[in-house]
Amino acid sequence: MHKGVIKLVLTGLFVTVAWSAGVSSAKEAPAFVAESTVALASLPPQARTTYNLVLQGGPFPYDKDGDVFGNRERILPLQPRGFYREYTVRTPGVKHRGARRIVCGGQVPRDPQTCYYTQDHYASFRMIVDKP
Repeated sequence: MHKGVIKLVLTGLFVTVAWSAGVSSAKEAPAFVAESTVALASLPPQARTTYNLVLQGGPFPYDKDGDVFGNRERILPLQPRGFYREYTVRTPGVKHRGARRIVCGGQVPRDPQTCYYTQDHYASFRMIVDKP
C-alpha cells in the first residue's frame, strides 16, 4: 500500500476514534451538584411569583410556560421526557422572555416533586429549597 494512502487511512481512524470518544462522553450526564441550592425566600420576587403560579396552575404570562423541558444540557438529574416543565421568570427592563427560568419536575405540574432556578438560560441550576 502507498505511504500516502496508509497515512490517510490512519488519520481517518484517529479522527473517527477521537470523534466517537467525544460522542460517548457527551452522552454521559454530568454529576448533579446537590449542594447547588437556593432558598425560595432568597429568589428574586419575580421568581417567587412564577413559583406561586406553578403551584396555582397559572395563568402564565408566556405561551411557552408549562412546556416540556427536554434537559438536553443534562445538568438536571436524568428523568423520562415529560418529567420537567419550564416557566419564565420575568426580568425587569427586558421586553423578551430573558434568561431566567424555573424548571419543575414531577407527574403533576401543580404539585412538583422538585424545582430548579436558572438565571443564565440553563447553563446552571440551583435546586429550590424551603418550599412553602
